[in-house]
Amino acid sequence: MNGLHLIGDLNGCRCEPQLLTDGAGMRERCVRLVAEAGLTTMEASFRQFEGGGYTGIVLLAESHLALHTWPERQGLTLDVYVCNYSADNSDKAKQLFEAIVALFQPTEVARHEVERNQHLLMEPLNDTTGFYVKAARQLGEWQTRFQKMQIYDTPFYGKVFRLDGYNMTSEREEFVYHENLIHPALTAHNAPKKVLVIGGGDGGSAEEALKHPSVEACTMVEIDADVIRVAKEHFHAVHRGVFDNPRLRVIVDDGMKFVRDTAERFDLIALDLNDPMGPAEALYSTEFFGQLRHALAPGGALVLHIGSPVARPERVSELANRLNSVFRIVRPYAMYIPLYGSLWAMAVCSDKLDPKSYTADEIDRRIEQRRIQDLRYYNGETHEGVFALPNFLRDLVAPPRLKQAARGRRLGVVRAAAK
Repeated sequence: MNGLHLIGDLNGCRCEPQLLTDGAGMRERCVRLVAEAGLTTMEASFRQFEGGGYTGIVLLAESHLALHTWPERQGLTLDVYVCNYSADNSDKAKQLFEAIVALFQPTEVARHEVERNQHLLMEPLNDTTGFYVKAARQLGEWQTRFQKMQIYDTPFYGKVFRLDGYNMTSEREEFVYHENLIHPALTAHNAPKKVLVIGGGDGGSAEEALKHPSVEACTMVEIDADVIRVAKEHFHAVHRGVFDNPRLRVIVDDGMKFVRDTAERFDLIALDLNDPMGPAEALYSTEFFGQLRHALAPGGALVLHIGSPVARPERVSELANRLNSVFRIVRPYAMYIPLYGSLWAMAVCSDKLDPKSYTADEIDRRIEQRRIQDLRYYNGETHEGVFALPNFLRDLVAPPRLKQAARGRRLGVVRAAAK
């Protein structure tokens, strides 16, 4: 149902104390303010609490007004909702809301405005910050054996795919994540032939890997068959028909089990996974990183995302430490990913391959020689750019021995200055 919902927490009210305790008097004021805003009262009921505040509700032809007071805290909650099905009552609701706020004269108002009949896709980055995407409608929701899947149609990103309440991919900006996950490592490899994608059921990573003509086979191991089914039906803009490519082998299985049991060796292993929480956490363990290292061919590389260094710096640091304990070369890199709402970090890990050693000109030559088409993000300059880390991120991902050395140098400078 179309409508507008206004919610407020009013604190430090400087009004006459009686306003917070006299429910009967407030009932009359509310009926008057409703009429002044151009809305229609159907019924009003206020319940007085002995020695305290009151709870009141005014039923409107357009919906309702509700409030509850706490005199001992000089505060109240305010709730105004109007339907906009036959007419737009939004301005009237806002006038009523502001009139009541002015009446109580709060020193602080926590306001929330929600447009009904729109989905707000909340994306938490940590416990205290996040962002949202507005969606026009939900196209589907399923509970699989492993996770909750949702698809929404959004004005800005097109179709958005969510797992367990987190954005995974979208039609219009998926290239930012998938191109950066695959191409920095794969382009730096001289002649990649075999690629393994663990997760990545939307097909985006496999599609990018198979742009390299030397890749003879790409194996995707996805634990949830429903992710693949939904991707095939709704996200052709992401996978671009890769599921029909004869070089792609799709295995529905546990990625950890596959790596543990396989005798194959891969030039690139890409972990295209959820964040390291819940069932996915084990796939970011030091033990599993060691198993992945064993599954790499000589000169091969592992690539994965390691989270947001802004919102989850402790996670990025911990994963970098684990990777540094397993691989000789760990090259973190970073880019802004629109659908994730933050600077995001990834890492290429190897015992021989160092993608940071390649210049922009060398990368551009390889792209041209391999005739890689349809790159919307990746080129030689972006290759160099994503590995150029700001100082705070360098500090987060530095190997422990380098962090200790840096602390020692800083301590030496302080001691010398003290002298």
